Amino acid sequence: MADLPFDCVGFDLDGTLLDTHRDLGEAVNHALRSGGFEPVPVDSAADLIGGGAKVMLQRALDDQGGVPKDEFRPLYKTMLAYYGENCAVHTAPYPGAIEVLDELAERGVTLSVVTNKFEGFANDILGQIGLADRFACIIGGDSLGKDADGNYRAKPLADPLLMAREKSGGGSFAFIGDSSYDIGAARNAKVPVVAAAYGYCDRPAEELGADAVIASFGELIPALEAIART
Repeated sequence: MADLPFDCVGFDLDGTLLDTHRDLGEAVNHALRSGGFEPVPVDSAADLIGGGAKVMLQRALDDQGGVPKDEFRPLYKTMLAYYGENCAVHTAPYPGAIEVLDELAERGVTLSVVTNKFEGFANDILGQIGLADRFACIIGGDSLGKDADGNYRAKPLADPLLMAREKSGGGSFAFIGDSSYDIGAARNAKVPVVAAAYGYCDRPAEELGADAVIASFGELIPALEAIART
């Protein structure tokens, strides 16, 4: 089996590697109920994902009129606490993901995860479903700390992708994600990027500006090969 023309491949987590919307939706609804708000349909939670748990909860609250800043933090902490105890109840890899990860490893590619989810959650989820050991590193939204303004150094900044490439041994790197945060991070890091149209795209996948768009996990390796030829 021929080597792939990339030394390292990085994956976003939610909506790219794993279908997490149901567990995230349950956590959002737990927080909403605790604050006296109406729960959202769990399947609609996919439309709220992107930018991390805080953004997800904020969107759900804004749809019901929002809350003052001092009332948001307790709801956010309630959501995180619930999610920490229920983060892998329904979460699972997308169809074909395991087979593709196997093939990439067989072809000598070092794998990583770069997510805006907190690193602890990402490690816990991947550990519970038996995937953590497949990755050279798991970079979370809080892994690189905060900037001078108190914002996490997360996607769409280039920093987490550059860190993943470094921890993967360096060399040519490609990234796969499903949102504008992912494509923005890849563009800022100046690395090729594939958009996962099956995920929780915050705009039509074809409009994200990726180098390739895939409709299923099984299309990933041919897409990477095509990118390498251009």
